[in-house]
Amino acid sequence: MAQEATATARGAQNGSVAGLARFFPEATPVRIPVQFVRSGGHAGNRPGDFSESTVIEFGTAREVLFACATPLEFADVLRLRNSDGSLDTEASVVAVQYHPDKTVVAARFLKAVPNWIVKP
Repeated sequence: MAQEATATARGAQNGSVAGLARFFPEATPVRIPVQFVRSGGHAGNRPGDFSESTVIEFGTAREVLFACATPLEFADVLRLRNSDGSLDTEASVVAVQYHPDKTVVAARFLKAVPNWIVKP
């Protein structure tokens, strides 16, 4: 059973995606530019679809971690796509840290995405 949780940053380390990545032991640093689309409607009063470009900074076999300007919420569903389409999938927000100038997010793939991240 999923439980909603938010975290408030305490220091510079926690204000970054690296700070959130500490809670995902399998996270590997990556730099993958993506576009995400958040569909409105999940929370009823939310505005419609919204898209933003960002960079995935850390990833696991099941999650992506990134910062964005959009104030995402727990359980928001995002469509993530990179420029060549090799990553084109949906993910649900599982962790959020709010900061004055950005939102740091972890999102879990809704379906398995084989070989999207390859460790050396």
